[in-house]
Amino acid sequence: MSASGAREKLDPEIKFFFGTQKPPKVVKRIGEWGTNKKTNAFGKDDKVACEWAFLSAMLELQERVKKEGGNAVINIKSNYRGKETSSNETYECGAGAIMAGVALKGTVVRLSR
Repeated sequence: MSASGAREKLDPEIKFFFGTQKPPKVVKRIGEWGTNKKTNAFGKDDKVACEWAFLSAMLELQERVKKEGGNAVINIKSNYRGKETSSNETYECGAGAIMAGVALKGTVVRLSR
């Protein structure tokens, strides 16, 4: 989230809460959605490829928030190959010689302002 690409592309009006991070009061739960983003990893460092796939997954969650009329995603967790892992600071990425992938799942909500 602190990479320059994330700061430039993610809307600061939409809030993201990972793992057990506590959001402000939830006034409306809209629903849970998942993402599954892959990127070409050929000739790229695993970290770079994973960060690109992560940002793509976050942008997809952001678009879902806008489409559904929310203002945040809470309980974001990795859901790589159907195995959920929850962390406040890390995500799971599958990186190989050709592809890298990140799958996330989170709950779109409307928070009190």
